[in-house]
Amino acid sequence: MYSKAIFFLIFSLIFFISCSILVGTVDIRSYFFPLLQSQPISPFPCAADPPLRVYMYDLPRRFNVGILNRRNLDQTPVTASTWPPWPRNSGLKRQHSVEYWMMGSLLHEATGDGSDAVRVMDPENADAFFVPFFSSLSFNSHGRNMTDPATEVDHQLQIELMKFLSESKYWQRSKGRDHVIPMTHPNAFRFLRNQVNASIQIVVDFGRYPKAMSNLGKDVVAPYVHVVSSFVDDNPPDPFESRTTLLFFQGKTFRKDDGIIRVKLAKILDGYDDVHYERSAATEKSIKTSTQGMRSSKFCLHPAGDTPSSCRLFDAIVSHCVPVIVSDQIELPYEDEIDYSQFALFFSFEEALQPGYLVDKLREFPKERWIEMWKQLKEISYHYEFQYPPLKEDAVNMLWRQVKHKLPGVKLAVHRSRRLKIPDWWQRR
Repeated sequence: MYSKAIFFLIFSLIFFISCSILVGTVDIRSYFFPLLQSQPISPFPCAADPPLRVYMYDLPRRFNVGILNRRNLDQTPVTASTWPPWPRNSGLKRQHSVEYWMMGSLLHEATGDGSDAVRVMDPENADAFFVPFFSSLSFNSHGRNMTDPATEVDHQLQIELMKFLSESKYWQRSKGRDHVIPMTHPNAFRFLRNQVNASIQIVVDFGRYPKAMSNLGKDVVAPYVHVVSSFVDDNPPDPFESRTTLLFFQGKTFRKDDGIIRVKLAKILDGYDDVHYERSAATEKSIKTSTQGMRSSKFCLHPAGDTPSSCRLFDAIVSHCVPVIVSDQIELPYEDEIDYSQFALFFSFEEALQPGYLVDKLREFPKERWIEMWKQLKEISYHYEFQYPPLKEDAVNMLWRQVKHKLPGVKLAVHRSRRLKIPDWWQRR
């Protein structure tokens, strides 16, 4: 009898304490762990990842900013105080200027501004090595017609650079695997590109190169630098109705490889009053008309060009015009962090070439869903802005974060290569 009563009292006491803890009237930690009571819980339980430590080689200016102004014969390495602004009259050269903005981000003397990469002066402390060679600008500036004798200047710069790198103990140590080399133009570094196969290449797509040369496993996909002006005051009462053109495209229509789809789309999209499909070369005037056209259109068409990607996609993003991507083998920047399906539409070549299919789908697209995508574009467009000085989570900082993601694979490859006694069997699979 007494045992039942004692059991009931103990059960009731335990039940009361349990309920009190749940509703917060009793803090059992204050009884058994009094030190915890005096320690406030930090709202940031995990420290932010430290920035990537990057060593940048000091190269003569003829490899980088000297290409912007070839009349200046000064060859001393550029510094933050001598860093030149990107020229306003550069036209389409700007779309391949990722190399310029990445170099500038390392020269900028950051003061705790959330940069994802910082320059270190001691290579022994570096996580990665940046090669400040403007390979895309070199191609665009030194005989870009391929047969021009001036292209030999580009060739010689590549020869000199590879000689310099091959003599670096840090290049030798990893065989270049932890070296970052921007080459966003498809013809950048075209003479000696096979000599930098192992490096982390900053590319815009993989349209022209075999997997042994460029691939997602080691390389970083960058956005083209947009050439239209960013839409900074896009706040109409009804954004859907304020954009009167359904679908907009303006650009070259005769392209190589998969870019042949542009000619076919021109025929399929002809005759629609609410579709603007114009063949146009890139000029200062056409860039201005593209800016206005994208800002007044609900959807902006991005068909494949000579390679799967083009600047047009990123022009659309900063114009808050929902991209319509027709490129079966496109790779996209930051895709491990950004879900493009939230603000872009994708159609296969087969779908897009069905007469009426593409326009019908866009006309049927719900207004509410379009507005959601438009809002998403406004939210994420700053990730595609290249600027100096760089800002937190802008395009350059996003790229450095992508480089950081590649480094575990780099270390794995370096460590394996040091102990292998026979050719790597994985390369033969």
